[in-house]
Amino acid sequence: MKNTPIQLFDTKSRTLQAVQISNGKTLRIYSCGPTVYRDAHVGNMRTFLLGDLITRLAKFLNYEIKFIQNITDVGHMSEDFVEDKMLAQAKAESKDPYEIARIYESRFHNDLSSLNITKATSYPKASESISLMHDLITKLIETEHAYVGGDNCVYFSAQSFLGYGAISGNRLDALKPGHRFEYTEDGAKKFHADWALWKAAAGRSEMIWESPWGKGFPGWHIECSAMSLHYLDKFVDIHLGGIDLRFPHHENERAQSNSAINNEAVALWVHGEHLLFEGRKMAKSTGNVVLVADLIAKHLDPLSLRLCFLENQYRSQMDLSWDSLKAAHLLIQRWRDKTKIWAGSKEIDTKQAQVFIDEILSNFLDDLDTPRALQKLRSIEKAETLSDGVKYEIFETVDQLFGLDLLKPSIGKGELSPEVQTLLDQRQSARNNGDFAESDRLRELLLEKGVSVRDSKDGQNWEWLI
Repeated sequence: MKNTPIQLFDTKSRTLQAVQISNGKTLRIYSCGPTVYRDAHVGNMRTFLLGDLITRLAKFLNYEIKFIQNITDVGHMSEDFVEDKMLAQAKAESKDPYEIARIYESRFHNDLSSLNITKATSYPKASESISLMHDLITKLIETEHAYVGGDNCVYFSAQSFLGYGAISGNRLDALKPGHRFEYTEDGAKKFHADWALWKAAAGRSEMIWESPWGKGFPGWHIECSAMSLHYLDKFVDIHLGGIDLRFPHHENERAQSNSAINNEAVALWVHGEHLLFEGRKMAKSTGNVVLVADLIAKHLDPLSLRLCFLENQYRSQMDLSWDSLKAAHLLIQRWRDKTKIWAGSKEIDTKQAQVFIDEILSNFLDDLDTPRALQKLRSIEKAETLSDGVKYEIFETVDQLFGLDLLKPSIGKGELSPEVQTLLDQRQSARNNGDFAESDRLRELLLEKGVSVRDSKDGQNWEWLI
């Protein structure tokens, strides 16, 4: 066992806990990954950033890390349980479900790269881990934590696990039959709150596998137990996920994993809070979904999203907006321009710089208090008592924690298409010739293209709108 100075809020104990490296060598982290039937929206990306912040901090402290994030590509039942989400999307796009999975998995990795999110050690796929799930289910049946129901599905016996509810506070005796997370199988289960580990294929013909209990497919929760126990040698130092996974997913996962090893399988359960966009919950059903690609289409640096996330602590609900994204975009560009200027300074007081670096590090150590760390960075930028060389030393060092690529050149206004450039040239020509009616007409055309034009004594200036 090795103690670290990192403090994180543990959902199970509801207290700040010191992160410990249980085997004394490698910090073992597991994060629930995406279900790859559609693009991950920016709310999902906020949760995925949580793993990046922790791994960056651990690496900054020179700890060895093993970080596993699963890819759910074996299907996923929707809340109404009418049709599997993977199969529904495959039908909608007239593609094979595995082709759908690979397309959206690739897009997921592209989005991670755009947000400068560090790659996990491994991204095991559920479709390649079926045998792991079979082995775990077999063990749970042998230890009487699971049983085969009357419909040939295998169920976990919720009442066999005495510690159920420790993460979410939900007690088994208070769960109503048929609650929206687990559908009722017409009397096939022994207890209404039991959940399926393996589902019989019944009339389903795609995405099914042979098993000791007949053809079928895995339940929602079993893959994370199987993968985390296998890839992290039966213990997880930090388990990550969005707050919406606290119940039932993580509650059920804990019951499965603990029952399998007859011990606590996770030290800390760490959850990221919900993201609102302009005051509304982000959901496909409300038409309020924003993707990383949408930022890029609006000529915003994707890292402006990362900066917005950093301005809010991970376990507080935040409200994102296009205005906040634009402000973050401009701030990143300003910092990049300034670090380029500061880099030429020879006035470097390493000890003075280290004081500020340590203060920012202490904010990260204190439950990833990134808002306070960013406040310090803003103060350092404006501090007249610090030399340019000291500022550069600080920004260069702590960007290993922030991950904003502050030493890269600013991207400027962005590239114009030939069509937009032609309109700008025509407008400037119209103004030079005193044809202000044509100038106004072209201004409106440019606005439709997302370009705002302003006139000054030096000519016209333009910027992308969001």
